[in-house]
Amino acid sequence: MDRRRVGLLFGGRSVEHEVSLASATSVLGALDPDRYDITLIAIAPDGSWHLGSPALPPGAAITGEEVSLPANPASRSLVSVSGRDLEAAADLDVIFSVIHGAGGEDGSLQGLLDMAGIAYVGSGVLGSAVQMDKDVSKRLLAAAGIPVVPWITVRAAVLRHDAATEAERVISALGLPLFVKPANLGSSVGISRVAEHAELLPALHEAARYDAKILVERGLDAREIEVALLGNDPIEASVPGEIRTDHEWYDYEAKYADDATELIVPAPLSDEQTRHVQNLAIGAMRALEGSGIGRADFLLDNPTGEFFVNEVNSLPGFTESSMYPRLWEASGLPYPTLLDRLIELALERHDERSALSTVYRSD
Repeated sequence: MDRRRVGLLFGGRSVEHEVSLASATSVLGALDPDRYDITLIAIAPDGSWHLGSPALPPGAAITGEEVSLPANPASRSLVSVSGRDLEAAADLDVIFSVIHGAGGEDGSLQGLLDMAGIAYVGSGVLGSAVQMDKDVSKRLLAAAGIPVVPWITVRAAVLRHDAATEAERVISALGLPLFVKPANLGSSVGISRVAEHAELLPALHEAARYDAKILVERGLDAREIEVALLGNDPIEASVPGEIRTDHEWYDYEAKYADDATELIVPAPLSDEQTRHVQNLAIGAMRALEGSGIGRADFLLDNPTGEFFVNEVNSLPGFTESSMYPRLWEASGLPYPTLLDRLIELALERHDERSALSTVYRSD
């Protein structure tokens, strides 16, 4: 059997660059070399693309030969910036991207790969873009009848013009406590919890460092529940998991540095709650045009017992200890098999799109 040519793409121009390297290391270690011919493709913090060897750690690829991917479906080949064709990386069958954040899961990369005619793991341009934008995704989820936490959007340009008025508008509409977030970022970067009026303006300015659009949500007394999603059509949901931390909330340190953070799989929920949150997760992914891979994050409100969709993540963390693979492991799908399935789904979606007519004939 011919091995599939898989480009493992990682790094990126994002504050989540280091998280991406960790995901790439885990994926590389689990992909079967008997099934896949793996090419490492690292995007450096300056945006340049570099070729690496699967015999070396992914981080080493950052210093490899600089390459580019022409937006030409007749080629599907990486080419050297110096002009020399790189035959070993030619004719990639599929890209497995673990680039988190801006430029990786916001539709930009997906558009390039569509133009280049290469299959890729995960959602397409639209699904990636709307899942990345927390404001747009909330509007679509609410329109689909899926519960979301009340929120207000603040524009950085308006904040610069009249910050005090914006702060008063937010407090008047939502009260306290609040969570302030960049609308297009992950890994809890730039997020602040606001318990007092005086904390709001600094929190808004902190979020504005990372995005021109800021999301402000009402703070809840809630449990954090996550459901992993897999599939094009139909979409399958994993058993739910729960995150517990000693931190005031699930911030960057709690996610990546605090060994005391607990990932409880499966989450201690009733059978009825489990079915309900799984159905909500599938509905949320469909509403946001997700495909292949996704993770729906929920807040389970302690006073009311109601589930609210916090966000749907089109490219969740991918180390073996991350919640996404752990949820599928608990659902009967081991990590290497999960990677195989994601590659199959990418090729399936690409074949379906490639079969569509691109030339109009009146007959």
